[in-house]
Amino acid sequence: MSGDTSFGDRIVAAGFAAGWKLVPLLPERPTAAVFRLLADRVWARHGKSVARLESNLARVTGLEPGSRELSELTRAGMRSYFRYFHEIFRLPRMSGAEIVRRTRVVGAEHIHDTVAAGRGVVLALPHMGNWDQAGAWLVNVGHPFTTVAERLKPESLFRRYVAFREGLGMEVLPLTGGDGHNFATLALRVRRGGVVCLPAERDLTKTGVEVRFFGAATKMPAGPPLLAVQTGAALLPAIVHFDGDDWGIQIQEELPVPAEGTRQEKVQALAQGLADAFEKGIAQYPEDWHMLQRLWLDDLPGGAGR
Repeated sequence: MSGDTSFGDRIVAAGFAAGWKLVPLLPERPTAAVFRLLADRVWARHGKSVARLESNLARVTGLEPGSRELSELTRAGMRSYFRYFHEIFRLPRMSGAEIVRRTRVVGAEHIHDTVAAGRGVVLALPHMGNWDQAGAWLVNVGHPFTTVAERLKPESLFRRYVAFREGLGMEVLPLTGGDGHNFATLALRVRRGGVVCLPAERDLTKTGVEVRFFGAATKMPAGPPLLAVQTGAALLPAIVHFDGDDWGIQIQEELPVPAEGTRQEKVQALAQGLADAFEKGIAQYPEDWHMLQRLWLDDLPGGAGR
């Protein structure tokens, strides 16, 4: 165990290991109830993550900070977030047929037709619903894909997450600590007519592309639009949400690469197109948007504030 791994990190890793081992062996409804109870307890404590989620939801919905409506929406958001964890522990034991049967998809033809025509696809999505389940659906309808995963701490947790996703049929590249050739690998996959799936609503680093999102400035990853510009792959926004006890996926039409402008201007235009598409999806299913971190530039230390 590395020296910079905290005791808390090790507890979290042990909890995930136990979850993947034990939760599938227990009845689904009682364990789901336990996860809802845990979500309610975390919500009631109103720690930093819950406060940030509430602030983010206030911005996207226009609900008044401190209002009962916003508080209840935040509670629903935490239940949605904990539902995601409950489901990922069960996914490895779920059959592909069940995953496909319980997933209601709008716009699947945008993937199928593009791949059938020999073009690659870049699916870009915000952190909503159960994106791992959506990935499992994609694999089980015939489109194994490549994605990039943040390197979690401790390393044992990261390895378990990678093993979980690879077990569902994904190819997983580490965001950091790999061979440094992620973009080249992703470009190769789509140039060969494959599919790449990438989270795409948050990148506050120097390489992020500034966009307007719910009326304020933030940064989004350059990777998805740059792949479309560089390779000719179709950039498809996707919205993932919960649909009762099942799941929903909305796959939108291709965002066209502008015919004129520099590469940077084209990437900027596509990133803004993703932001606009994500706005609509998040506004439709705000409780399923799992953004417990700062997102807007004026929320950052030294920013303008709200």
